Amino acid sequence: MVEETKRDIYSKVTSIENRVEKDGKRLVEMEKYKLDLVELRDSIYNKQTNTLDYNRLRPSVTLPEHFYCPSTSREALLSQQRDIPAYNKYVLTSETKESLKTPQFDVWQWEPNEMLALLEEMYHELGLVEELDIHPSTLKRFLLRVQENYRNNPFHNFRHCFCVSQMMYVLIHGCRLMDSLSKRDLCVLLTACICHDLDHPGFNNTYQINARTELAVRYNDMSPLENHHCAVSFKILSSPECNIFANLSEEEFKEIRGDMIILILATDMARHAEILDNFKQKLDNFDYSSEDHLNTLKMILIKACDISNECRPIMVSEGWVECLMEEYFHQSDKEKRDALPVAPFMDRDRVTKPTAQIGFIKYVLLPLFEALNKLYPEIEEIALEHLRQALTHYEKKKDLEERKKRFLSDPEADLETIEAH
Repeated sequence: MVEETKRDIYSKVTSIENRVEKDGKRLVEMEKYKLDLVELRDSIYNKQTNTLDYNRLRPSVTLPEHFYCPSTSREALLSQQRDIPAYNKYVLTSETKESLKTPQFDVWQWEPNEMLALLEEMYHELGLVEELDIHPSTLKRFLLRVQENYRNNPFHNFRHCFCVSQMMYVLIHGCRLMDSLSKRDLCVLLTACICHDLDHPGFNNTYQINARTELAVRYNDMSPLENHHCAVSFKILSSPECNIFANLSEEEFKEIRGDMIILILATDMARHAEILDNFKQKLDNFDYSSEDHLNTLKMILIKACDISNECRPIMVSEGWVECLMEEYFHQSDKEKRDALPVAPFMDRDRVTKPTAQIGFIKYVLLPLFEALNKLYPEIEEIALEHLRQALTHYEKKKDLEERKKRFLSDPEADLETIEAH
């Protein structure tokens, strides 16, 4: 009787323990879900404008930390049944069309579908639709598929794609590139900008290589992201309903494909010094009839547009710094968890916004745009003036931060002097 009672008690205790363990796991899962909801809310909330950025709401088809290549099941996204509207949904005013040609254009004021209409306008206004015999509906479908294949990263998203493309449009008009480059060259430049970060996972090449991701393995550690962007670009173009180059000859398409690959691969910042030095060597005797010189120029142009946020007014550019640092910190936090190397400029414990931007403007942006300015003096007004203003802005911010630190460490410091700055 005693043994039977013991067994019964033991059985009940075990049952209670199992239930407690299960309930505990449920609580853990609930906490995870709460964190996920908070992260989702934070990811779409734009601090600068106090609004939700719906550009970041495209449904995730794969897990955020899953790295894939075009041969995976995610290709289903490329053939979504969503089609273009049967009518002209957006009509752009003449003021908007003119503003689109300037670096002052405020990209934060436009929703994704409106940005599609603006990109479409660029192709039409530059005469690319007529020159390359692009069917207007095909252009719409191509741009729509591109939008669907940008992920909802804080920085490398469809809005970034639009910014880079719009800055190329600014340079085409501001520097009169149509006088020295063919319309086919202009189309390649614009299309490469639109496609240059397709399906970016939000983790850079260094992470891909150190973590030995599928992309790094597939592309042998050589610009894995840029190679992937190219692959996704031509996967989209392989669909007849999206192929804006369908009416060109095989030879013309082959040349355009080669040019686009060269330009997208040039956006790998690991090649920055190499490409810039090559361009500087050609500046004194630049030859527009040389294919080598033209390829180098086009690489510099797409590189300049890719990192051109600081060429815009502070009220437009500063939001992008927040987005980029958010993406950097997300990567470095994961690298710390996975015991991978962490770059100092991505470490939330070591970098500040002013110090990061001062170095980037001084040693990357100014040398690049100053070199381009030698070939196109219009760059002074388009970019260099804004870059110098941005440098002054962040130097003042850095000075203010240092003054605040000194005050915190020395209560006798003059607070009024700090606030005055």
